[in-house]
Amino acid sequence: MASQVFNIQPIGRFNGSSEPVKRPKEFACFSYDNKHEFHLDDSSMQWYYPPRLGADLSKGFDSFDKHDESTDEHLDSLLKAIASYEEEEGKKIDANIITWRGMMTKIMSAPFEDRDGFEMNATLYQDCIFIEENFEAKQISKEQQNKQQRGRRGQFSPEVMAYWGYKFEALSCLPRPWGEVTREFIENRDEHVVSNNAQYCSVVRTGIGKATLCLGGEVDAIWDSKPTEKGAPINWIELKTSAEIRDDRGMNNFERKLMKFWIQSFLLGVPKIIVGFRSQDGILTKLEEIQTASIPETAAKRGVRSWDANMCINFASAFLDWLKITINDEGVWRIRRRAGSSTIEVSKTEEVGHGSILTEEFINWRIKLSLSSNTAA
Repeated sequence: MASQVFNIQPIGRFNGSSEPVKRPKEFACFSYDNKHEFHLDDSSMQWYYPPRLGADLSKGFDSFDKHDESTDEHLDSLLKAIASYEEEEGKKIDANIITWRGMMTKIMSAPFEDRDGFEMNATLYQDCIFIEENFEAKQISKEQQNKQQRGRRGQFSPEVMAYWGYKFEALSCLPRPWGEVTREFIENRDEHVVSNNAQYCSVVRTGIGKATLCLGGEVDAIWDSKPTEKGAPINWIELKTSAEIRDDRGMNNFERKLMKFWIQSFLLGVPKIIVGFRSQDGILTKLEEIQTASIPETAAKRGVRSWDANMCINFASAFLDWLKITINDEGVWRIRRRAGSSTIEVSKTEEVGHGSILTEEFINWRIKLSLSSNTAA
């Protein structure tokens, strides 16, 4: 089947005031523990507590307990969380698109970010498009990026530089609220073994234009405590590291990074980002708190031309409208944007079924839910 094509350019057509956006509301969550085993709870939620400046972000790299990323996890955990919520509510969630936050970040940033490209798998089931990352393409892309980074002289290895982000998180978080943690634990965070196995994942419903989305994504920490009312705003914190800004080039790089920071936090309803600035040698030198909602306005006031928030939203809205018309039948579809390309292609790769995007367990649950709904009707 021939590919259908969505033109990203000219991006000027996405200019103007933003399409309507619904505030993301958490309706479910899940955790991965220290062995990266799934739990339908908030046991891996962390609390923010400021790190000590001057910390060496490379410290402990040799004992890093790194999550094994060689297995394709698909949407499995997200589907489990959704099914559990649906069982509680007795009805299926209202959404046209179900995916990870990372996939929507790639789509929203597409008008201004063409360096790496992306590849996703999608399937239509019960009037909803389920989208996952194409695992093989992700592995190849990661290896290419690492090769490029290794080719740059005088740099730390890409593995060490990736570790800096996890170390910053370990230095900035507590496993329980501050009042329940010993002073000794707080002061010795620099000595703890760093692991990226444990994660807290928030599952939200949100809307962009005419599309209703259900997104799952990792949240780094919370500022205070979760409100008891379901769907109320939560004071999440997103933790990021960035090189110190030393010149105009550094400022331009940071402004481009801000687009991704903003999109990631905007999609899950994370109100605050804390950036740990580091030296070229990976020493933590400064902390900056940034309100997510203020980023687009601040960027516009600074005269940033490398991206525009309204255009990101309007592009995503138009693309999702097109995608809902294009993916109109079962089977497995490929959503691909080649590096440097000004188009996103969608083609069918399998005529029937849902590939490995949906689990048997989830399909069986949905069949059971449909039967009970029909019986009730």
